[in-house]
Amino acid sequence: MNIVTRDLPYRDLDTPLTGLFCWNEAQEGPRPGILLIHGGAGLDAHARDQACRYAALGYAVLACDMFGDGIAGDRERLMACLLALRNDPDRLVRRGQAGLAALAGCPEAAGPAAAVGFCFGGMAALALARAGTNLAGPGLAGPRLAGVVSIHGSLATSAPARPGAVTAKILACHGAADPHVPLADVAAFAAEMNHAEADWQLVMYGRAQHGFTHQHAVPGAMPGVAYDRLADERSFAAVRAFLAEALAP
Repeated sequence: MNIVTRDLPYRDLDTPLTGLFCWNEAQEGPRPGILLIHGGAGLDAHARDQACRYAALGYAVLACDMFGDGIAGDRERLMACLLALRNDPDRLVRRGQAGLAALAGCPEAAGPAAAVGFCFGGMAALALARAGTNLAGPGLAGPRLAGVVSIHGSLATSAPARPGAVTAKILACHGAADPHVPLADVAAFAAEMNHAEADWQLVMYGRAQHGFTHQHAVPGAMPGVAYDRLADERSFAAVRAFLAEALAP
């Protein structure tokens, strides 16, 4: 298997963005695309590793850039950007739309797409699902969003989905011991998805805390954040099966 990567510059209005595109060069022809959305630290090593992990399953993966050039690594600017996106769902969706449009422009990708997000990225992926039929924007034509996955992501929203609006299948992978996403948010998410008449699934992993896919998380460095090997492996298996269904020809 030969996973190849290239930097992919694109824009959201006046904001320059640079994602990482990954695909298996040994695989012939175009394939379904995945928009992989990074966590709160930006397009870091974790997001890049996950992009290659999913490319190895046979997908064309764009690890998108939600913050813009020069933001990652500057904590003050990063937090300002993260909060601005979190507090403005329309802007958050538009930034994700820009990534989907960039993915659609890659010749290696074709057909329906999925969005897979981690932590902050899970919130962003769910925002795309909640936007549903309103995803298309001027100059931002992208692939049909067939599936959305949130992995240890925030489930709360100030813009809940309307009945019938969610057209993508949804999978949320959640750590049962995650103090950053309390069970009240999980219950509210379930009620929201039912009210929206969405096709959704929720898998909870016992004892798993926030960020359970971060292999290199330093124990105790951030309260409530820890790697969990079983939750990582089980969630990857769940997402793999979910994508096979959601992105089936």
